[in-house]
Amino acid sequence: MTPEDAIAEAAAAYSNWGRWGPDDVLGTVNFLDEAKRAAAARLIRLGVSFSLAQRFDMNGPQNGWRRRTNPVHTMLDTGLDAVHGDQGFPHGFGGADDVIAMPLQCSTQWDGLGHIFDHGRAWNGRPADKVVTGEGDLVTGIEHLAPFVAGRGVLLDVGRVIGGGELPDGFAITEEHLNATAEAHGVAVRCGDIVCVRTGRLARARREGWGDYAGGPAPGLSFTTAGWLHRTEIAAIATDTWGFEVRPNEFENAFQPLHQVVIPHIGLLVGEMWDLEALAAHCAGDCVHDFFLAAAPLPVTGAVGSPVNPLAIK
Repeated sequence: MTPEDAIAEAAAAYSNWGRWGPDDVLGTVNFLDEAKRAAAARLIRLGVSFSLAQRFDMNGPQNGWRRRTNPVHTMLDTGLDAVHGDQGFPHGFGGADDVIAMPLQCSTQWDGLGHIFDHGRAWNGRPADKVVTGEGDLVTGIEHLAPFVAGRGVLLDVGRVIGGGELPDGFAITEEHLNATAEAHGVAVRCGDIVCVRTGRLARARREGWGDYAGGPAPGLSFTTAGWLHRTEIAAIATDTWGFEVRPNEFENAFQPLHQVVIPHIGLLVGEMWDLEALAAHCAGDCVHDFFLAAAPLPVTGAVGSPVNPLAIK
């Protein structure tokens, strides 16, 4: 089967187009309703919290591919300005101010519904050129998701369960691996969950250097998991890798084929470059792999992706 045929077959089999009406802008986040969010809040027992974000600085993972650079942080006002009285404020008042310039998907982030197209079609079957223009995503901008991405998080530490700590580059995580990991953890994946898949790839990058972390070989989800991602009715999924799916991709002459199905057809919210290390260590210690997770994107109007500081609270 050619990549074109495999993608078309999966797109037809797992499409959610029209499921929530012609005007939908939330995709699978529709599965995460108020009742599920309230139930997730009751998972907080210890009050211990974990940031699942990498730091946003010039030492980040990006290598400039397709103009994706690491954040550039610049001070506008400093303590030196205040000490020398250069700020023009009265009665000794002084302060500091700063600015940051960065691509919205340069570090820990969400892929919005307008990020990926299939044969010129965006989420819900809309023509891509009518959705995303030079003015941004006019329909499914990530600002629409900002109030809703909080609920039950589930960690599937595939790196620990299947790989003994870390998975090698090119390891394709299948539905069987996901189910075996959930069983080993004693946790069930439910409708509306935000699933976090740890491969160990980020831990290796921190140990050995970024290298080709951004865009290079990596463990990740197999294309064959499209059915699982659709059938489980999860609200979102995030990994500790640059590209979510296994790299090199499983088809020759293909680029990110799982993205091409799950974002424009399933309407799935996909997170990448999440730091799951501290959370994974804690979960391994207390054998509790579900928690309350708040991961709202920045409401940047018309954006097709967003930085995020996900907070897992147990």
